[in-house]
Amino acid sequence: MKNKIALVTGASKGIGKAIVERLVNENYFVLAIDIDKENGERLQNEMGNDKIRFISVDICDENKTTELFKTISSEYGQLDVLVNNAGIIKDNMIWKMPVEDFDAVINVNLKGTWLMCREAAKMMKNQNSGRIVNIASRAWLGNRGQSNYSASKAGVIGLTRVLALELGKYNVCVNAVAPGLIDTPLSQKLEKDVLQKLIDAQPTRTMGKPEDVANAVAFLASEKTQFITGQTIYVDGGKSIGAGN
Repeated sequence: MKNKIALVTGASKGIGKAIVERLVNENYFVLAIDIDKENGERLQNEMGNDKIRFISVDICDENKTTELFKTISSEYGQLDVLVNNAGIIKDNMIWKMPVEDFDAVINVNLKGTWLMCREAAKMMKNQNSGRIVNIASRAWLGNRGQSNYSASKAGVIGLTRVLALELGKYNVCVNAVAPGLIDTPLSQKLEKDVLQKLIDAQPTRTMGKPEDVANAVAFLASEKTQFITGQTIYVDGGKSIGAGN
């Protein structure tokens, strides 16, 4: 039986890499998309050309995303799963935040996700099947110093709900996963006392692992979720129960 095709953005490290590895274990052939060529090529070398294909694409570039999906259509003829994981942060209190930092975060996190969803929707509508999983964040509920990031992830959840309505009759399920504090290279860059305060604020008093997010993605990508769409699954150790900091 031919492998199903999954596409993961922001695939080269952290949560994206864990998602790629989990989907490969679920017998998908994964198109790993990232602008980080060095780590992307390393991932492909580690996992093998028969498991994944790394493609360097700037998801904010409309022409590049259109070309990417033309390639997918011509070379594979299908796209079964899209996971929009690519994202950036540029934190600051709003009175200190340059407009360039707001624009950059919205451009990658929301516009890039929208462009990928638009092109995937065309393919999935025509093939009358598919799964889209958007990686949002618990931060959409509000985090101090993240007016740009929280707004972008709130937009991702709104986008997810709209696409669930638009694509439901075409047998395409669209859901979001909202991670909280996850042990990634990004979180490890925080000062130790700051990181510990964040951990202490968790109901579980722990950080999550990238694999925890990947598990939720694999579930939503599976055939078992035919009647689940437009939903957001929190992978945050219960932090979303109380949205305050």
